[in-house]
Amino acid sequence: MNGFDSYHDTANGATAYQEAAVTTQSKGRLIVLLYDGAIKFMKLAIKELEAGNYEAKGRYIGKAQDVINELNAVLDTDTGGEIASNLRGLYLFMNNHLSEANIKRDAQMIREVITLMEQLNQSWKAIAG
Repeated sequence: MNGFDSYHDTANGATAYQEAAVTTQSKGRLIVLLYDGAIKFMKLAIKELEAGNYEAKGRYIGKAQDVINELNAVLDTDTGGEIASNLRGLYLFMNNHLSEANIKRDAQMIREVITLMEQLNQSWKAIAG
């Protein structure tokens, strides 16, 4: 291997690394935005619940669940392994908890899901940079 080939391989490796880093960061930022949206919808659901607007509360919980379902749907359990499996379990728990909160009109149950999602969101923010 001559000097050019060595440089070329190194440059290709650096480019591949940069592309992977950008892709990972972009996905991380997208996940942060999704978490932010779901948290916003849950906070609005609490506001509507406390105001006695049960129909609006249900719509906002439904929107939060749509986001959680999307997060669950895009999980790559082949690549993500145990972490992706754990996230899937958390997303299912969150969705079930929100369904129950909706039926029981229980703001505290919604707050519990917000707390979980905020903790996950902090981790994604750290990853996304």
